[in-house]
Amino acid sequence: MRKFFRKFLPDHETVKNQHWLKPFGGWLHHPSLWHLHRRTVAGGVAVGMFCGLIPGPLQMISAALLAVLLRVNLPVAVFTTLYTNPFTIVPLYVLAYGLGAWVSGAQNGAVETSFYFPEMHWHNWPSELWDWLVMLGKPFLIGLPLLAVILAIVGYFAVRVTWRVAVVWKWSHRRR
Repeated sequence: MRKFFRKFLPDHETVKNQHWLKPFGGWLHHPSLWHLHRRTVAGGVAVGMFCGLIPGPLQMISAALLAVLLRVNLPVAVFTTLYTNPFTIVPLYVLAYGLGAWVSGAQNGAVETSFYFPEMHWHNWPSELWDWLVMLGKPFLIGLPLLAVILAIVGYFAVRVTWRVAVVWKWSHRRR
């Protein structure tokens, strides 16, 4: 698996020599951010799955910041946020709303909320986004972080198990 991903990722020296990364100093030079290891890749997937549900254009930035803070694979974390796209975000938000309604008990007699998304402009997107989130109410504000945590945990353990199965398969194949 490592050989496959190594073709697409820059090596550590290339990243270290980028002139536009100099202001970040040693933050981006930690080897764990670029090393393809079972722990760092699984952590990167978990960070990306968690940050992928953040509303708005802050998904990749937050994934990069969390990857640096937690010392997990940075490119994997940023790339994993792409599981949310125009085709998947609405079903995921509906799932988060349903999960929040189930956890908070809002299903009994609650008024249905429409998932109308307001038109946003660069000058007012934070306030419009916050108003939209408040309109969806308590079920969505509970369900979204809960779904993000569940997806992060599932992603982490799926990578760990898949990596382990691949290693054991290679060992048994090599032994034969």
